[in-house]
Amino acid sequence: MLEVWLASVHVPGTAIACGQAAETEGFDGISFGDTQNLAADPFGGLCLVAAHTDRLRLMVGVTNPVTRHPAVTAAAIATVQVESAGRAVLGVGRGDSSLGHLGRRPAPVEVTERFTAQLQCYLRSEVVDMDGHPSEIPWIARSGQPKVPLDMAATGPRMLALGGRLAERVTVNVGALPDRVDWAVEVVRAARAEAETTTGPLSVGAYLVVTAHPDVRVARDLARGPLAAYAHFSGMAGAPVAQLHAQDRAVVEAVAADYIHTGHSTQHPPDSAGLGQVLPRHQQHIDDAFVDRFGVVGTPAHCVSRLLELADLGLDRVLLVEGRDPAAPGDQRRAHRCLAEEVLPALHTEAA
Repeated sequence: MLEVWLASVHVPGTAIACGQAAETEGFDGISFGDTQNLAADPFGGLCLVAAHTDRLRLMVGVTNPVTRHPAVTAAAIATVQVESAGRAVLGVGRGDSSLGHLGRRPAPVEVTERFTAQLQCYLRSEVVDMDGHPSEIPWIARSGQPKVPLDMAATGPRMLALGGRLAERVTVNVGALPDRVDWAVEVVRAARAEAETTTGPLSVGAYLVVTAHPDVRVARDLARGPLAAYAHFSGMAGAPVAQLHAQDRAVVEAVAADYIHTGHSTQHPPDSAGLGQVLPRHQQHIDDAFVDRFGVVGTPAHCVSRLLELADLGLDRVLLVEGRDPAAPGDQRRAHRCLAEEVLPALHTEAA
């Protein structure tokens, strides 16, 4: 059965209500991002959600190797695991907005690999060689909970392969282009098949910007901000842009070149001069045709069809990133109702 997760943001004071709503609406899990300048701490937020939900899976989506030490990260997510009675998942990536707001670039793949390997040892309560000092967290094993699964967020081939080798789960971030999703899934599964030490099942998912609304024009406008945020991953250094069709490659390269983290995921509010909404420069590259190709955008029935098509490529789960526009709260609420009341039930029925 296809798992459907909601990629969310921890706004202080809202974690409990957000988690309870996601569970009531039928989502299988919720993720809180780890980007300190834009959102509250995800580990604390997920502990709050854990205490007020019963079945909802809880994921940090995602942390990075720079702002947190692997021992600190392992202890934090193990705490969520205990408080939730085994519902935690730890997402790891190279870091983007969390590092961008500190004037740092994403971590190199080699740094991410070392961080991931150390994390996995800590989460298994094994001894880690921390620069010549033996280090371990024995209370994790004594907690009686299963090991927290690690979920690698990946776009390029090296990160996809790294996840296939070292993680229990990989969530690809290549947009909703079927050929790209198919390619990413194959890279992950091939790396897993060739790994000599990794055992156990592998779960593959995808981050997808999804906006369902009866008016496709409204849906596109809501999706434009999040799509820009996710598209710029495909234009970053090392990403396989050559595999993109020419029109998509031009868009993601322009978005990446102009990307500003202060406009991460959302449009700018109307300006003080009353001239209307001003889009960050990187979002101005996102035309309607790109929205339709790179996102899952349109009527609820169209979104269900697109998501099932992508799931058939080998996805075990999808993490849905909703369209957001602070200047159109009514449209945003309508789109969420379409997602929760029409798209989600249809996915659970059709993909069962």
